Amino acid sequence: MPGGDGTGPLGQGPIGGRGMGRGMGMGRRGMRGAGPGGFCICPSCGEKVVHKAGTPCSSMVCPKCGTRMVRG
Repeated sequence: MPGGDGTGPLGQGPIGGRGMGRGMGMGRRGMRGAGPGGFCICPSCGEKVVHKAGTPCSSMVCPKCGTRMVRG
């Protein structure tokens, strides 16, 4: 398969046509983190804390109410 994406010759095959195997949807870009800076925010009470690099906000709990934080 020319592009290695399962489309076969001239973009025809099980995936369904040209471009369906590459460049569509979230891809790798959507799976990256948001970077080292920023804040973690509590969805319940709105408390903001500085994001710590290497620690996902979802693994932190709000210091005020104990709810899991989200990236903001």
